[in-house]
Amino acid sequence: MTALTLSTSAAAALRADAVVVGVSKAAKGGPRLAPGAESVDAAYDGKLASTLETLGATGAEGELTKLPSPAGVKAAVVVAVGLGEAPEDGAGFDPEVLRKAAGTAARALSGAKKAAFALPAADAADVEAVAVGALLGAYAFTAYQADSGKGPLGEVAVVGAKPRDKAHKAAAERAAAVAEEVNRARDLVNTPPNDLNPKAFAAAVQAAGREYGLKVEVLDEKALVKGGYGGIMGVGQGSATPPRLVRVAYSHAKATRTLAFVGKGITYDSGGISLKPPGHNETMKCDMSGAAAVFAAVVAAAKLGLAVNVTGWLALAENMPGGGATRPGDVLRMYSGKTVEVLNTDAEGRLVLADALARASEEAPDAIVDVATLTGAMVLALGDGRFGIMANDDGFRTAVHTAALAEGEDSWPMPLPQQLRKTFDSPTADIANMGVRPGGGLIAGLFLREFVGEGITWAHLDIAGPAFNEGGPFGYTPKGGTGTAVRTLVALARQTADGDLL
Repeated sequence: MTALTLSTSAAAALRADAVVVGVSKAAKGGPRLAPGAESVDAAYDGKLASTLETLGATGAEGELTKLPSPAGVKAAVVVAVGLGEAPEDGAGFDPEVLRKAAGTAARALSGAKKAAFALPAADAADVEAVAVGALLGAYAFTAYQADSGKGPLGEVAVVGAKPRDKAHKAAAERAAAVAEEVNRARDLVNTPPNDLNPKAFAAAVQAAGREYGLKVEVLDEKALVKGGYGGIMGVGQGSATPPRLVRVAYSHAKATRTLAFVGKGITYDSGGISLKPPGHNETMKCDMSGAAAVFAAVVAAAKLGLAVNVTGWLALAENMPGGGATRPGDVLRMYSGKTVEVLNTDAEGRLVLADALARASEEAPDAIVDVATLTGAMVLALGDGRFGIMANDDGFRTAVHTAALAEGEDSWPMPLPQQLRKTFDSPTADIANMGVRPGGGLIAGLFLREFVGEGITWAHLDIAGPAFNEGGPFGYTPKGGTGTAVRTLVALARQTADGDLL
């Protein structure tokens, strides 16, 4: 993990491999230096902006320019990163702009031992944004590469932050804890499915439980059969590696509220008997991204000592077309007692989540949030870059959406149209696991709602789009697993602890 430090020194005076400064796009004229770059600009005799303009820099968001340092700057290289349009006089930069800029610079500095980030850091919120962006941007997954080349950036020093200021110190601690857990989720998503099966995932949770004082309970296949978890067993029975249901809980002595997070953990999804077509299998190790996010969020809550009880439920299974696999037309008896006719075995995520939601409801939490790479329909509706939010309470849906946007996680509120409910009626069972194709993401949400306990506030995050980045890296987002939803879940836990949510 990249180290994080705070520094009150002038950027030019810090010993580092590189110093990062911000450049905004002015309405008229060339690029404009952002606050934080003053000492570096002085070393250029006040000509840093004009030098950057000569090199073609405009200050556009995500633009990056490297140039050698002059005498007076102890770092060998100056890295200017674009912040986009300059804010109006007196206004600060949006936190997400700072996160993305810091992430862009950190990615460009892989292999460096230390970089000083002299981006605008007027207050604790700015400090946290710069730190989170840099730590996430520095991420690299190299566990399976014999010669990975350059390693990640070794240390991030946030210039302008005050190590002795309580607000700045707390911001840095939050940034470090949250970024580390986002990167934990990324590691899990990127791990090949031959190494991360349900049993191995459960073992990873047990190890973290011992390290952070979390209570962990693992139900193996025998316990799942005995307990009547027909959804989880139905999905996992075609695999040589049996499923697991993991409960991981953090509690605080002063907590008055409890949140339950439920994550879809399909460690590999072949589609089962309803086999996926060629070209759709290669990234299906990412189908456990929801469980990874839930696991990481619970650990983050423990690291931060939040005054809220947080219970994570990880529904872990491998969806394979083995000889014992569930067939289209089979009927499963779920943990809740309802029966489900399986019309498509590739609509498996809702089956494992249904059992976990019903079990989580028995503990009567104040709210449940489930997270899942659930439907391709949601990707078609919202694209790759944002997740959909559904809920049984409009106010809670709005609160989740607001929290997600504040953390830089693009999302959009989606409805649960009651008229679609009848489309997954079954003549054989209580309900079917499929309805009509149009609005498929909404139908999946309606299906899940059937298994939430009466009177419990619930939200569903369909993260199928942003959970795995198949394109090139950008900002603080790497190629591969992204750790989507971790920051939103942690924000919800923090707001609940502060009494601002429930």
